[in-house]
Amino acid sequence: MARPLRIEFSGAFYHVTSRGNEEKEVFKSQKDREKFLDYLATASSRYGAVIHAFCLMGNHYHLLLETPDGNLSQIMRHINGAYTTYFNSRRKRAGHLFQGRYKAVLVEAEAYATELTRYIHLNPVRAGITVCPETYPWSSYRGYIGQTATPKWLRTGFILDTFALDREQAQKKYQQFVEDLLLTDYESPLKRTVASTLLGSAAFIAGITEQHLVTRRADQQLPALKKLVGVPALDAIIAGVGRAVAPDADLTKKLSLYFCHRYSGANLREIGERFEMSDSAVCQVSRRILLRAQQDERVKAAMEKVALELGLTRV
Repeated sequence: MARPLRIEFSGAFYHVTSRGNEEKEVFKSQKDREKFLDYLATASSRYGAVIHAFCLMGNHYHLLLETPDGNLSQIMRHINGAYTTYFNSRRKRAGHLFQGRYKAVLVEAEAYATELTRYIHLNPVRAGITVCPETYPWSSYRGYIGQTATPKWLRTGFILDTFALDREQAQKKYQQFVEDLLLTDYESPLKRTVASTLLGSAAFIAGITEQHLVTRRADQQLPALKKLVGVPALDAIIAGVGRAVAPDADLTKKLSLYFCHRYSGANLREIGERFEMSDSAVCQVSRRILLRAQQDERVKAAMEKVALELGLTRV
């Protein structure tokens, strides 16, 4: 499984979900659910997590949370780690409880937070557990509509204040907002997520990319980062190699081909057309220059110089 792209900063909002290993249940009893809510409370008191909405299903959960201290990883280690320890101890088992890494989508709160709370609160309805979200006790919905008191760690105000300043009016309007989709087959807002990482407007995505991702451009192990930031164009790579290696024309060409092959994201046909050679020749030249760099310090130094010029950390 590819390592997920994590973007952390103060004030970030996330939709977080985590599923049971092999789709198995992670909540088997009322005590399990109560214990998980206890860990949400301690995530709030110890690590400053702001929980805006939650829903605990059988084999997964949903959270809408905010990180004033920019510490999502720390918060999630506490929640999933502490709950796993509890669950395993209670049932005398060992090993992973959750399936791989949790999924966290960074959200443009002003545009999507309200819609995401509706999506979260309608989860039991979509799953066929209930026909009315207010009858499901393991979500924040009852607190949102005033049926139950909300715990101190659950913040409903950020969402409710967008409906009305008077709390009772806001609760009624929010309930209507959710019920408007009860009998409809609506599309999940998460389907608009970009690169499995960001949910927001084009301006939001561009801003996050510029502020938090550009400096991480070289991490090729993160497919989401590669998709968001983009990769060097063929012409940009060739120009960079030329600046770093000139005046050695033969080495410049071979290193240009190698870096285009490895880092441009272009396919073999596109690279072959650019260098006027076949697809197989592209692979052969790329492989040979890499082997040569392992044996020839001059070529290795040139390759490292090109990597520095292109802002890459590994070659």
